Amino acid sequence: MASTDADQERLTAPERPARDEPPTGGPELVQTPSQTVGPFFAFALPFDGGPFLVPLGAPGAVRLHGAVLDGAGAPVPDALLEVWQRDADGRIVAEPGSRRRDRGGFTGFGRAATEADGSYEFRTVLPGPDASGARWALLTVFARGLLHHLFTRVYFVADGEDEPADALLDRLPAERRRTLLARPGADGAYRFDVRLQGEDETVFLDYPGLR
Repeated sequence: MASTDADQERLTAPERPARDEPPTGGPELVQTPSQTVGPFFAFALPFDGGPFLVPLGAPGAVRLHGAVLDGAGAPVPDALLEVWQRDADGRIVAEPGSRRRDRGGFTGFGRAATEADGSYEFRTVLPGPDASGARWALLTVFARGLLHHLFTRVYFVADGEDEPADALLDRLPAERRRTLLARPGADGAYRFDVRLQGEDETVFLDYPGLR
């Protein structure tokens, strides 16, 4: 049977180079390095007024501040923290629009990025006590190198108060328990440092159902 023009083209077409052969006449191609940094949380997640759960000068306003540190004690400049807490009366707030600071009211949610020196701060109120009498806020930590974000608690201990006691703290030895305590300084601001690893590593919580 006579071959068609299409058959003839297939027989006479020049061979193409193998896929793993670089094209000729151009610069040599090299493998790009693997991605070793990121994610960059500051690109889109921070929002106006994020660290300020209450307006400046609000009754009962307090400052919660500190630094995020790595295992060597060096600051982590590109971390992101979220705080979730009760209001001053101990009520769990369930208001919509938690990122809308212009609506007034207290939503119990804040978000802050760390600075170049690893520092962060929130302006909030002391959370009212839960059933055990402890006043605490949930703190979520996002940082480069973490496959999953981390959860911890900030227990507020005012001057002259005994250390709080609840089901979580009672399970921890004294030296680990103190990594969850925030105490006021001379200026009345509460300090809470987050140590991701190493000596005095902050106690982190695991919620298997959220994985």
